[in-house]
Amino acid sequence: MEGFEADDLIATYARIATEQGRKVTIVSSDKDLMQLVTDNVVMFDPMKDKVLGIDDVIEKFGVRPDRVIDIQALAGDAVDNVPGVPGIGVKTAALLINEYGDLDTLLERAGEIKQPKRRETLLNNADDARLSRRLVTLDTQVDVPYALDDLAVLDVDVSKLGDFLDFHGFKSVLTRLGQKSSSAPQSASNENTLQIEGDEPSLSDNTYTMITDTDTLQQWVDEATARGICAFDTETTSLTPSRAELVGISLASTVGEACYIPLAHKSGEADLLDPTGGHIKDQIPMDEALAILKPMLTDPSVLKIAQNAKYDWQMFAAYDIDVAPIDDTMMISYVLGAGAHSHSMDELSRRYLNHVPIPYKEVAGTGKSQVTFDLVPLDTALDYAAEDADVTLRLWQILKPMLEAERLTSVYERLDRPLIPVIGRMEMAGVEVDRNVLRDMSHQFATDLMRLEEEIHAEAESPFNIASPKQVGQVLFDQMGLQGGKKTKTGDWSTNVSILEKLADANPFVRKILDHRGLSKLKSTYTDALQNQIETRTGRVHTSFSLAGTSTGRLASSDPNLQNIPIRTENGRKIRTAFIAPKGKTLLSVDYSQVELRLVAEMADIPRLKQAFKDGHDIHAITASEVFGIPLDQMDGETRRRAKAINFGIIYGISGFGLAKQLDIDVGEASRYIKLYFQRFPELSQFMEDIKLEAQENGYVETLYGRRCHIRGINDKNHAVKSGAQRAAINAPVQGTAADIMKK
Repeated sequence: MEGFEADDLIATYARIATEQGRKVTIVSSDKDLMQLVTDNVVMFDPMKDKVLGIDDVIEKFGVRPDRVIDIQALAGDAVDNVPGVPGIGVKTAALLINEYGDLDTLLERAGEIKQPKRRETLLNNADDARLSRRLVTLDTQVDVPYALDDLAVLDVDVSKLGDFLDFHGFKSVLTRLGQKSSSAPQSASNENTLQIEGDEPSLSDNTYTMITDTDTLQQWVDEATARGICAFDTETTSLTPSRAELVGISLASTVGEACYIPLAHKSGEADLLDPTGGHIKDQIPMDEALAILKPMLTDPSVLKIAQNAKYDWQMFAAYDIDVAPIDDTMMISYVLGAGAHSHSMDELSRRYLNHVPIPYKEVAGTGKSQVTFDLVPLDTALDYAAEDADVTLRLWQILKPMLEAERLTSVYERLDRPLIPVIGRMEMAGVEVDRNVLRDMSHQFATDLMRLEEEIHAEAESPFNIASPKQVGQVLFDQMGLQGGKKTKTGDWSTNVSILEKLADANPFVRKILDHRGLSKLKSTYTDALQNQIETRTGRVHTSFSLAGTSTGRLASSDPNLQNIPIRTENGRKIRTAFIAPKGKTLLSVDYSQVELRLVAEMADIPRLKQAFKDGHDIHAITASEVFGIPLDQMDGETRRRAKAINFGIIYGISGFGLAKQLDIDVGEASRYIKLYFQRFPELSQFMEDIKLEAQENGYVETLYGRRCHIRGINDKNHAVKSGAQRAAINAPVQGTAADIMKK
């Protein structure tokens, strides 16, 4: 009904039904509908296959269903733009409502609350709480157009239904009705989105087709266009897009039916080769195949689906084909379960389809005998490639509806999905690097390493392998007798950075070993490696940005990692000079100033920190003044440095031990600093406790945009594992929100 949400219609019909003495089951996993639960109304959560009654509502909200709207009015809901009361979560709201009875009584008596911060927050936000209650309260008095009896399920007219299903291509449903399809689909079909789970053919029951002529390819393209949906995959010669050559393409628009279009397969047998190009005979020429595919791949009315779509998008973009619109099963899975499990096709297929796809090594071999896909025999390539498209379509059927059920559609559609072609273009563009600068630095680093090695050997009075931790340990602790060493489980001396750094302050010899180690890493990881990673065709370095590699939504760079180039040392800064802009252009470095600290101030609702940011003050000096009681005009650098360490450490749930290590002070003093910090900013302490409870209850925490960050080990019996998970839980919503902002 125009002007009403489905929830209001459900609420109204639930009221009408109960007034008529009927029992009601609401099929939904939406927590907003829990306010309707009574002795005669239950919910059925289809995702968890569980019936939810009054006790389940109490378990989730801490109150009976008739007080759920009070809880939601206080806690708010960022996804639905319900403001709530800042700093009050579901747990705190339940404590308050259970103590005062209802929202109106709580707000009337808010002045009696002993905690000053909570009292002030409730008094200042009473109007928002009342507004929020109106927003979350469902309308049970809608003037609905149909009586319940008008909505009764009628007997099926099999002949009419059969004609309808046949016309739209619902072959599997026809089979259940005992009928057969008389013709191919004649119009765009939603079969792939509407099939009943478990009704589609099994992966062992499939029809995979090799396409080697343009007429057959055109038929497949026409059918995909008519259906309005097409899963696809590309087969190439490399996993690195900038070096990959397109070998073949697979398509699937109906579950169990997929095709493979070989385009550039080769063979060592001369009689199989096309003498004009060195490719196997009976393959459609690349330009002809792409010309047939391009209209469908760029048609805005046809949804294209891929697993790790960024890669396949890049393969077509190289041929001036901008595939759109595009859905990515990997990214959908990532939004549903970031941090919970891998999002590879193999993992998703095992998890949701109970099927293990054909391993790549079975078709291409392993080790030295492994071949690129253009040398894989066609019959072997068919099953492997077509299965990928088939599995992708099946996964999409299952995963896409879960976004709506879990209320994560907004995260996927507004943050992650639009980013796929953006990141794809960034990777293809790459960044220009001056090979001469890198080569000169490698030579200089090599010279410096030789000099350091000679000095170290001379002082040790014997040569040894500086790259060997075991030999370094023997020289430092056995030969030279330095104190402060620790042995590993194998009985060898540990020479990790933390141990050597402590010794280096008082021992120049140890400092030289650390300098040698750091310089050697810069040379091997950057100045040498980056030269080899300059792509010949472009003269640029093309990193890969993983869209689903972290638990918080952040991007991750690899091959090479361009997010981790050192900047704090002189040599690290030298490496950055090798990255250059083309003639007439400029490199621009853009960053948000202290974005995570700003988010903590906002999310934990810390008025003093929020005001300091608004006024443009030195946030670390302000914190030092607040925590240590030192006036700003008397602030010294060391006190500010300690406040800065606490500021950033708090975001990561730092412990007294961790802060002590960072500031080189004893654990007791560090713990006292943290205690002082929480005393000055009690809102932050409450925020952290709420986050930990949220993680323990749900297994995940949420960013301000509603992204879920799953936290492994949050309920582990091992104290160390659980403590680490709690620190991750505290940081995740802050780091994740910062990542969401950057993505937007």
